Amino acid sequence: METTKVLIADDHQVMRRGVRAVVELLPGWEVCGEAETGREAVEMVERLHPQIVVMDVTMPELNGLEATRQIKKIAPATEILMFTGLETEELIRQVFEAGARSYILKTDGREQLEAALRSLEAHKPYFTTQVGEILFAKFLHGKPRGEDEATEGRLTDREREIVQLLAEGASNKEVADRLGISVKTVETHRAAIMKKLKFKSFSDLVRYAIRNHIISA
Repeated sequence: METTKVLIADDHQVMRRGVRAVVELLPGWEVCGEAETGREAVEMVERLHPQIVVMDVTMPELNGLEATRQIKKIAPATEILMFTGLETEELIRQVFEAGARSYILKTDGREQLEAALRSLEAHKPYFTTQVGEILFAKFLHGKPRGEDEATEGRLTDREREIVQLLAEGASNKEVADRLGISVKTVETHRAAIMKKLKFKSFSDLVRYAIRNHIISA
């Protein structure tokens, strides 16, 4: 019987242990790795080729949304289960647009986590009743995208990475070192980001990153 490999990406060890316990109870399933950052998750997907990634939204260096976008580019067949404590309507939209096909909350029970894993194994979407109600309400009472949503969509993948690292307190040189680019390139990206978002100060950038779930408050 072919083994279903799962990668767990969460910066909290207790959450990773909880997910691992559920996965290891499923016959023919195994946890092939654990990542503490979104960047680690992307690298491990390239190396370990899991069928499913269980991903948190708020992680250091690269958040779950950005990690999902990058994973779907390098491994389109890999399914993403977003497992988070956040449940805003806008975040749910961003999660599915990023390429995830399952969204459950950390307050949901073990049965929901197992059901989501089995659905993704069959390449079928899964979300809990609570998330379904939010999506249905959005469908019934849809509204135009706000200014933050529109501007966020215009940022490139690299610009969103840089926004997160800068908002987490990294210097231009630290960002350059982590991304393998020059300081001048970081400075150019930073200027472009501030112009696109029409920000005048670094504090505006931090507030934007928090509001759009790029970093946690």
